[in-house]
Amino acid sequence: MSKEFAAKESCIVPEGVFIIGTYDAAGVPNAMNAAWGIQSDHGEVTFFLAKHKTTENVKVTGAFTVAFATKDTLEIADYFGVETGRRVNKIEVAGCHVHKSAHVNAPIIEEFPVTLECTVKSYDDATGILVGTIVAQQAADSVLTDGKVDYDKLQPIIYDISTNTYRVIGPVVGKAFHDGLKLKQ
Repeated sequence: MSKEFAAKESCIVPEGVFIIGTYDAAGVPNAMNAAWGIQSDHGEVTFFLAKHKTTENVKVTGAFTVAFATKDTLEIADYFGVETGRRVNKIEVAGCHVHKSAHVNAPIIEEFPVTLECTVKSYDDATGILVGTIVAQQAADSVLTDGKVDYDKLQPIIYDISTNTYRVIGPVVGKAFHDGLKLKQ
C-alpha cells in the first residue's frame, strides 16, 4: 500500500547541489546554491532559477561557473544558499578564494574541487531558465583517477527535498549501457 503526499513534498532524486559563480558589473564575485539544475545535452547545463543577484549578473557578463558541492564544502555551499548576495559579499564572508576563469568572465571558487566554465546560451527572465554551454572544466588532482573525476574521491552531495537534508552520492551499483543488455532480445 502506498501513501499520498502533497505535490510540494515531491522526492525527485537526485537534486544536485550546484554552486553558480558570477561577477557583477563591477567585477565583484558572487555565488549561489542552486538545486534545480541538470545536464541538458552534451556540453550543456540548464538551471531553473528565481530572480537573484546571480541572474542579474549573467545578463551582464554572459558567463558563469558551476561548482559541485561536496561533503567537505557542505557548510560553504549551504551558506551560499541561505544568504543573499544583495546584502553581503558571500565570497568574502565565507573566506573563499577565487580566481578568474581563463575561458569565461566568471570566478572559479578554489575551495570546490570541480568547476564547469560556461557561457550563457540563453536566459529567459520570465521563466528563469538559464542554459549554459560548457566551454571548459577544471578538476583538482585530488579527485581524479586515470584522468577522470572519481565520485568516490569527490564525494558530491545531493539535496534531499523530502527531508530537507544533504546526502553524499553513494557507491557504484552497476554499469550503464551494459547491465540491462542481458534482458535485450
